[in-house]
Amino acid sequence: MTRAVCPGSFDPVTNGHLDIFRRAAGLFDELVVATGTNQSKSRLFDPDERLEMLRAVCADLPNVTVMGFTGLIVDFCREIDAQAIVKGLRGGNDYEYELPMAQMNSHLTGVETVFVPTNAALGYVSSSLVKEVASLGGDVSALVPPSVHDRLVARLAER
Repeated sequence: MTRAVCPGSFDPVTNGHLDIFRRAAGLFDELVVATGTNQSKSRLFDPDERLEMLRAVCADLPNVTVMGFTGLIVDFCREIDAQAIVKGLRGGNDYEYELPMAQMNSHLTGVETVFVPTNAALGYVSSSLVKEVASLGGDVSALVPPSVHDRLVARLAER
């Protein structure tokens, strides 16, 4: 059985992420969507909220599970016996950022990284941009799943 991990902060999960999850789920027997804790980044949603949103949007994908992790992604991969890490690429900048990490991960544990190019229609979508546009009153409803949009709007209204 092949198991892959698709890691990220998913703050919040976008339709671009969901596209990568769906496509990666077709490539592996099991896909684990894993949200990590990175102390250097400030998040809009806490880890439990991100896990809840991920579980809701992945509920229709039978071979996808959602888990949280701390520490190195390769250690998490070892713990759950995952053979690959899946990363979505929007463009050249993502590749430049992700390639050294993929090489380090392979060096540390032999876990390979599989790059999946983003659907061209969603190539401009990022969690950061979604949050910025939404915080300024822009309509991001086409960029995130409806349940995520509701939570995003509510959270931003609290601020």
